[in-house]
Amino acid sequence: MHIAFFDSGAGGLTVLHEAIKKMPGEHYIYFGDSHNAPYGTKSREEIRELVFKAVDFLTAKGLKALVLACNTATSAAVAELREKYDFPIIGMEPAVKPAIENSREHKVLVCATDLTLKEEKLNNLVRNLNAGDKVDYLSLQKLVMFAENFEFDGQQVTAYLKEKLAQADWSKYDSIVLGCTHFIFFREQIRRFIPARIRILDGNEGTVNNLMTKIDIRNSPEKKEIQYYISGSRAAAGHFQRYLDYLAKTDTPKGQVW
Repeated sequence: MHIAFFDSGAGGLTVLHEAIKKMPGEHYIYFGDSHNAPYGTKSREEIRELVFKAVDFLTAKGLKALVLACNTATSAAVAELREKYDFPIIGMEPAVKPAIENSREHKVLVCATDLTLKEEKLNNLVRNLNAGDKVDYLSLQKLVMFAENFEFDGQQVTAYLKEKLAQADWSKYDSIVLGCTHFIFFREQIRRFIPARIRILDGNEGTVNNLMTKIDIRNSPEKKEIQYYISGSRAAAGHFQRYLDYLAKTDTPKGQVW
């Protein structure tokens, strides 16, 4: 049985990377719907159709759990998926709660895709935390396709981040929440354009910890098995492995606060 990770493209590899560190003996499937990326500019109905098609495909492989490693797909489809399937389905949630809990006098800036920022799921999360006056929002939609093109640095990325992050009055904030798994590839680049005191948070570790409470973990010394698919077609491991190698190279040292 496999643990499947689904994303609109390469962003969910940041969650898979975290899972491999914590559960190296598991058998994994990674499904990146790259032929239909980005999701953040699509309608909710379009996303639901794509997600259900992918999950039907993955279910036939034999799943012990599914991780929707995409905030946009989680917002659009997780409730309906849980009604249809009986295996654990873990969704992404922006790390707003820990950001708020560790913020006293300052506000939190949540960065996400266009659709995630429009969805009720995020609004409800903030409302349930009674944090409406402590949270601001910023779309970084273009980072999705930069990541899909394996473009993590360079003139276009630098210019885009510099322009977008300059829109914020950083004296008002003490943390920034990366509400899209694609954005996590750009942590180091984001750090260049914000004050050193600003914390950078994401929901990946919490997502994997949640997953670990829902499954029996393999205590196997065998080398992990990962099957890769792009929009339903088997993909060569090298296409996605380069992303995992990049994450390993840029990993945050344990205990370091971004």
